[in-house]
Amino acid sequence: MLKAISPIEGRYHAKTKVLQDYFSEFALIKYRVEVEIQYLVALIELGLPQLKGLDKHQDLLVSIAKDFSLSDAETIKATEKITNHDVKAVEYFIKDKLKAKGLDKYMEWVHFGLTSQDINNTANPLMVMDFLEQVYYSKMDELTVKLTELAAVYKGIPMLARTHGQPASPTSVGKEIMVFVERLIDQLGLLGELPIKAKFGGATGNFNAHLAAFPTEDWKAFGDEFVQSLGMERSQYTTQISHYDHFAALFDNLARINTILIDFARDMWTYISMDYFKQKVIATEVGSSAMPHKVNPIDFENAEGNLGMANCVFTYLSQKLPISRLQRDLTDSTVSRNIGVPFAHTMIAIQSLLKGLSKVELNEAKLKADLENNWAVLAEAIQNILRREGYPKPYEALKALTRGNKKIDESMIKAFISSLDINESVRAELSALSPHTYIGYQ
Repeated sequence: MLKAISPIEGRYHAKTKVLQDYFSEFALIKYRVEVEIQYLVALIELGLPQLKGLDKHQDLLVSIAKDFSLSDAETIKATEKITNHDVKAVEYFIKDKLKAKGLDKYMEWVHFGLTSQDINNTANPLMVMDFLEQVYYSKMDELTVKLTELAAVYKGIPMLARTHGQPASPTSVGKEIMVFVERLIDQLGLLGELPIKAKFGGATGNFNAHLAAFPTEDWKAFGDEFVQSLGMERSQYTTQISHYDHFAALFDNLARINTILIDFARDMWTYISMDYFKQKVIATEVGSSAMPHKVNPIDFENAEGNLGMANCVFTYLSQKLPISRLQRDLTDSTVSRNIGVPFAHTMIAIQSLLKGLSKVELNEAKLKADLENNWAVLAEAIQNILRREGYPKPYEALKALTRGNKKIDESMIKAFISSLDINESVRAELSALSPHTYIGYQ
């Protein structure tokens, strides 16, 4: 792995290995074989008389995809060197399998009436769907569960809020974490509602060859049922290729989730720099080659960087794939081969966030000290209680007291409250206020 060009297959190989089953060259070939085989089975089940007899060999057909091996993929790649066409090499591979079993008479039903993009534009969304369902959602669940657990642990722990980087009305640590939990759950819900669609309709999307060969068959209904059997929906009107609009929506949603995670990573980095969180020291680790004392927030930095890389590619995919000259140009083919790249960077980032969260500890002493040093944040509470009581120009009175660089401590707030011409019960109410308890709902 030391000679890998991409860190995905090099430095981060252990973290991205699981993606090989979905987005590697081997995986793409395997999914193509799966689609071709399932299509042939669907033709058999349609009851075409020319395929009578092949129904007895469905187990054999299914085994070609089920038992697909690295050696099989290498055979296809060797054929591709001759054909200079990747999907045609898959077709020849399956035909050779049939021939080897004495089923030569059925060979030409492999890839019947199809174009390569019927295979690619069914295999690619199938790969993405499987990855989301089998890997991505569970990993995101792990992250949201971890954040929810931390929010529960830190519920009600007061913390000075900062708007525009300046001290603001206090909040609680748990509530601030729940902000991200809600954002992630909302967007994951939207992601789950997006349909995964495939293109399946022949050379230019009209089932021309199918209809010419068997004009009495309802090929649109056949295509719908076939794609649905794979767990997806079929786009009804296409050119030679998928219009990729649904992929674009998917990638945009994934990028939006990543943007939320970038926001979280930056907040955690900032809280660590403010000493609100301390990082557990691991004796064997080094924070700086020059400064022995440093314990850097590297996991959150790593996550931010990889999320940014992922979003660059997600954004390009969503902007480029829906655009193709007339009925098709080949740019989608080379671009779509990179679909796994942003998923890989995303998975690296999620693992880094989980690792980073496992290494932080809340520094309650620092939180308390910051609250104690910022009694001016009670100005909001005091002026609104005074408004309730009909006190004249309370905002202006608090502005004169607190605005600027002067330090406002407890004694100054208490002196201000004592100077007010108000009912004693209201004075007692104001005097009971504290930055440590003024946190609203938790």
